[in-house]
Amino acid sequence: MGFGDLKTPAGLKVLNDFLADKSYIEGFVPSQADVAVFDALSGVPQTDLCHALRWYNHIKSYQKEKASLPGVKKPLGQYGPAGVQDTTKAAHAVADEDDDDIDLFGSDEEEDEETTRIKEERLAAYNAKKSKKPALIAKSSILLDVKPWDDETEMNKLEECVRSIQLDGLVWGQSKLLPVGYGIKKLQIACVVEDDKVGTDQLEELITAFEDYVQSMDVAAFNKI
Repeated sequence: MGFGDLKTPAGLKVLNDFLADKSYIEGFVPSQADVAVFDALSGVPQTDLCHALRWYNHIKSYQKEKASLPGVKKPLGQYGPAGVQDTTKAAHAVADEDDDDIDLFGSDEEEDEETTRIKEERLAAYNAKKSKKPALIAKSSILLDVKPWDDETEMNKLEECVRSIQLDGLVWGQSKLLPVGYGIKKLQIACVVEDDKVGTDQLEELITAFEDYVQSMDVAAFNKI
C-alpha cells in the first residue's frame, strides 16, 4: 500500500508509524530511498509526528550530497509498508521454483540419498557456526544532559523526542529531570551504544535537531563497558 499521499496528514501518519522503529526508509544508512520520500513531502512534519520529524531533520543534513547517496530511486509507491507484502510474494516464487526442481519420478533411493546429503551438509554448517565464538563488541555507557530553552518547555515531550531516535547499536536507559536554575530543569538520560555504530557527535546532531524543545546537549559521563 505504500505511504499514500505524503502531502496529507494521513500519509504523514503512515510515515511516522513506519519510522517508529527505523532510522531510514531502507537499510541502516541514508540512501536514494530516503531522498525519494523526502522529496515527496511538502514541508517539515509537525512536532507531534516525532519519528517523521527526527528522520526529516537527519535526511535534510544530506541535501547537498543527496545525489551521491547509494541506491537507485524507485517509484514512491514501492517504499513503505508494502515491502512486507512484496517479500511474501518473493518467498512464494522461490518455493514454486524449488518445487519445479523436484523429480517426481525419481527413485526412492535417490531421494533418500539426496535427503541424507542435505541433512549432513546442514548439520555440518550448524556445528561449524556453533563452534565459533562471537566477536567481542566494544560498547560504551553514556550519560547525556539535554537542556530545554526555558521553564515552559514540555519536558515529557522533549524526552519522547529523544527516545524516538532509534539507531542500530543504541539502547536508551533510565532518565530523570535535574534542576538547572530559575525553575528550569534538564533531562539527564542514559544510553548504551556500540562504538563502531554510534558516536556522541551523531547523537548530538539528532537530538538538537528537535530545535523546538532542545537548546543543547552535553555528555555528562562516558565509560567503556
